Amino acid sequence: MKTILRSCILIFSVLFSSYFSVFAGDGVAKYLGRWALHFEDGMGWLEVRQEDGYLDADLLWRWGSVMPVANVYVSDGKLYVTRTSNKAFEKGNGKMRTHTITTTLVLEGKGKELIGKFTAPNKDGVGAEVFFVHAHKIPPIPAAPDLSDLKYGTPIELLKDGMNGWRLLESNAANGWNIEKGILVNNPVQKDGEPHIHYGNLRTNDEFEDFNLKLSVNVPEGSNSGIYLRGIYEVQVMDSYDKKPDSHHMGALYSRITPSESAEKKAGKWQKMDITLCNRHLTVILNGKKIIDNQPVEGVTGGAMTSNEFIPGPIYLQGDHGEVRYKDIVLTPIIN
Repeated sequence: MKTILRSCILIFSVLFSSYFSVFAGDGVAKYLGRWALHFEDGMGWLEVRQEDGYLDADLLWRWGSVMPVANVYVSDGKLYVTRTSNKAFEKGNGKMRTHTITTTLVLEGKGKELIGKFTAPNKDGVGAEVFFVHAHKIPPIPAAPDLSDLKYGTPIELLKDGMNGWRLLESNAANGWNIEKGILVNNPVQKDGEPHIHYGNLRTNDEFEDFNLKLSVNVPEGSNSGIYLRGIYEVQVMDSYDKKPDSHHMGALYSRITPSESAEKKAGKWQKMDITLCNRHLTVILNGKKIIDNQPVEGVTGGAMTSNEFIPGPIYLQGDHGEVRYKDIVLTPIIN
């Protein structure tokens, strides 16, 4: 009798474990992949991966870089994603106390999308900021296009009529942009001892799909800007001369694609950029050197206007980080 009972318990345990594994696997599977995150006044991006024995994820929340999460797990059919940051407090007598601030994204499958919320506790411990989020699965990236087989439309000189055809992205921001002798100049002056002035980014009125973009840019020492393709992918513009390649340096796709080599010139020199965006693949030629070669773009970058990668968008130039000059901006649409 004991032998039969042990056998029954063993069989039940195996069946239960198999059922639980399948159930858990199904619960996890629906969250794997890349997701475009949308909320009322911003955008985000999330990738969830099944690694060997654990889940992992990267998250972009509004601004900044794509970063690994602190933890990601699925429980009761919901996806939980956490990020952490540290905040130091002075306790008196020279003693300090450090808190780990944990922000949490919780998503749940609803049909063909996910819905949930992102909760960010206030650093003083009183209250939290809550964002209600919905997410859409991003389709797989297609194969790299054959750039030699592309057909182009008529080139568009974006500075032909000066600043006609351009406007501030943020209507309530200060305008540091103007045209000087055919050159587009941004000079976001801050005054010592006075409140920080928020200067606006500049965007084209027209919107575009895939294209080739050629321009010249001049970045003073210590300054930086950015060129947003379709308003969602930032090609970095900054004074990073004589530094090792990095996904935050000149010509990089910000926090996503690191240039193959450093091709930037010294600060204050005019530099040429030749950028092709086609079928979610990016090519960047900086000062005659191909530093990004038809590489896949996995998602939007910080500061994107939207997380939707499948609609036309403007060229927008970052104007709130420092002085910069642009000239000879020519966009040629890809028509096939």
